[in-house]
Amino acid sequence: MKTSFDVFNGDADGICALLQLRLATPKDSVLITGVKRDIALLKQVDPAVAQDVTVLDVAMEKNRAALDNLLTQGVRVFYADHHNPGEVPDHPSLTTHINTAANTCTSLIVDKLLDGRYREWALVGAYGDNMIATADTLAKKSGLCDQDRVKLMQFGTYLNYNGYGSSLSDLLFPPAEIYRLMAAYPSPFNFIAERPDVYATLEDGFTGDSEKAAAITPYSERTGSRVFMLPDEAWARRISGVYSNDLTNRDPEVANAVITAKADGNYLVSIRAPLKNRVGADELAAAFPTGGGRKAAAGINALPAELLNDFIDAFHQRYPLTT
Repeated sequence: MKTSFDVFNGDADGICALLQLRLATPKDSVLITGVKRDIALLKQVDPAVAQDVTVLDVAMEKNRAALDNLLTQGVRVFYADHHNPGEVPDHPSLTTHINTAANTCTSLIVDKLLDGRYREWALVGAYGDNMIATADTLAKKSGLCDQDRVKLMQFGTYLNYNGYGSSLSDLLFPPAEIYRLMAAYPSPFNFIAERPDVYATLEDGFTGDSEKAAAITPYSERTGSRVFMLPDEAWARRISGVYSNDLTNRDPEVANAVITAKADGNYLVSIRAPLKNRVGADELAAAFPTGGGRKAAAGINALPAELLNDFIDAFHQRYPLTT
């Protein structure tokens, strides 16, 4: 018997994009997701049993071979994303909604498709993906008060924080589990009110890990760019991405790279372009093995130790201070 699959990134954007879609069009589907940086997800779909596949916030370029295999075998694919897709195949079974603009994300792409039907979930995803200015503007247009906007921004931050780690064991909640916990709620405010236990776990974890990160000083610093080094510990892996966003928000003219040591001797890298020059992070990351992402924010999953200094030099050269 054929079945449906929902394939989505395990961060706030991927989860909230799927929440909107399934609230609008409920479907009994198999969930495929993982930690935020686990993006080679489409290969987990068995084309022999797949009837249709929905893919959200997962870079097409990194999943092209698996996508071609599904399409060749007659599987219908709906694809919404904001990462660089590479060459998009022209196939009658493929529906795409891809926008790589630096001020959007998958949750906002889905929000437009649904005419804002589940706007509050879209805002959680956008805030979590550090689309603060865009989300603020949309929230104000939607009539949300400042207190509600702050609550959605906090929730998005906590949800995004939960997606980071080298494995599911690093996370407070596996992404598929937290998606299922939230799936029945048409608004994040309903979820926060009815599941304070889950919200408190996310908030407490984020607060504790943030306090540890606040003690970190720059590993390398030049005018216009800073590099921070985090240890090979679970708290550091969890906080790395949100910490990168926080550094960027604090000083919009400075680029930041947060490098986290890994047990195998390689490094995990989060790259954030300056808010005032949200370009180049994807190209810089792609110049190194296992690197990729989007213009404003990108990463390298396993930077070899022997390339560490090369990356730091390239990062500083890519982001001199501009006025």
